[in-house]
Order: sequence, then structure tokens, then C-alpha cells
Amino acid sequence: MEGLKGKVAVVTGAGRMRSIGRPIATAFARAGVAVVLTGSGRPPERYPDDEKAAGWRDIASVAEEVRSAGAEALELISDVADPQAVDELVGRTLDRFGRVDFIVNNAGAARGTDRVPVVDLSIEDWHRVMDVNLHGTFYMSRAFGRALIEQGEGGAIVNISSIAGKLLPPNTAAYAASKAGIQALTACMAREMGQHDIRVNAICPGVIDTYRMDDIDRGAAWQQLIDTMIPLGRAGSGDDIAAMVLFLCSREGSWITGQSYNVDGGSAVQH
Repeated sequence: MEGLKGKVAVVTGAGRMRSIGRPIATAFARAGVAVVLTGSGRPPERYPDDEKAAGWRDIASVAEEVRSAGAEALELISDVADPQAVDELVGRTLDRFGRVDFIVNNAGAARGTDRVPVVDLSIEDWHRVMDVNLHGTFYMSRAFGRALIEQGEGGAIVNISSIAGKLLPPNTAAYAASKAGIQALTACMAREMGQHDIRVNAICPGVIDTYRMDDIDRGAAWQQLIDTMIPLGRAGSGDDIAAMVLFLCSREGSWITGQSYNVDGGSAVQH
């Protein structure tokens, strides 16, 4: 894909070993893109067992992979739910690289006690999910959108949403509402930013085999989920999402904006 080499990308939520953010960051690196990696600074005692066994170091490990691929990397602890921290992230990105071209809003709230009926959903869980997923995407898009406009050379924002924002399943109200909100934010912003040659799109992953799904055992329950939900017969990987991110940022994707693409093996047909 053309138009990537020499550019600068920011990828939030990039520190997990089994994830979507890590493959996005390393795919950018292989394409010659410098990468700013953000993570929440989670303590090592909260790492899953496979990360502990591998000696994983969160965004520091991903930064090493980016550099091994021949690209520059800047790893920063940052909270997307804090607008001041986001403004500081913009400043540090520009201080280091002098420009920014692609923003990938990948950071997301972990699955947890929010997966209950609305009548049982705590106010704290509602705000936790909204603060990271929707508000964080807004803060990042607002701050970096201003930087892209001032730079005057176009660019692309890619928001990682979910098919949950279209399927709207029960017991996922906070998560599904946050992702539907991301899709609305994407569409509105695309219509505003087109005059500046800035494209804004969303990707809606389906079932991706990452740490986020570790509450489902990778045995019979996992296979049943695949058999009943995914026509192509396999769970997705972070690489499947990374390929779509790079396409939307590339010259080949330069006439696409305002879209929310399902990348899900056929699980959802909603548009």
C-alpha cells in the first residue's frame, strides 16, 4: 500500500501481547511508519500469565518490536479518558516527530462487571466504559484533529469500534452504547473534516482472539461461539484488524471516509 512510508501514527491501547493494538503498531512499522504507542501503565501483577511467562513489558515490548522492524517508536503512558493527558500526548508527539498523520483510537475498557442487564448496571461501570471508549475517542479525535488541521497535509483517524454497536446484544448496554456512539462520532466528524482532506473511519471487529476474551475458555465454549456466530468458521486475529487500519490510512483508501466497517468473519451484516 502506498502513502505510508515516512508518516507518523499514534496507536492507543498498544501494550498487550495478545491484542489488536500490538499488530496495528507492528504493521505500521513494517510499512515504514514511526509509531507513538500509548498504554495505561498497568502494574505487572495485573498481567495475564502468558505475559508474565514471556517477560512482557507492555508498551516497552511493543516499542522494541517496532524498532526491530526498522521504524522509530515513542512509548508513553497516557490516559485517553483524561483530556489534559491527551493534550500532553499531542504535544509530546509533535515535539518528537514534528508531525502526525494517522490516529488509531484503539484503547478500550476491559470486559467486566458491566456485562449485566441495564437495571443491574452500576453507575460506576457505566461511566468507566463510557469514559474510556467514547469520551476517550472524542478527546483524542478532537485534540489530534486540531493538530491535523493546523498541519494542513490531510491525514486519517481510525476508530476501533465493535459489531456490538450494531448488533446491540443484551447485557452489553454500556459497551454497545459506547461503540454505537463511536460510530456516530466517526460519521459526524468525517463530514466536518473532509474539507481538510482528513478521513475519519471506524472498524467494527467481531470475535477476536485476544486477552479481552479470556473470560471464555478456549475449549468447547469457544468453539460453540465460533460455530454459532462466525460464518467463516474462525475467530479473527489482531492482524485482520491491522490490515484494514493500514488500508484506510493508505493512498488506496484515500476516497473512503465516514464508514464503519465490519471485520468479523460474517457475523454482522448491518451497515
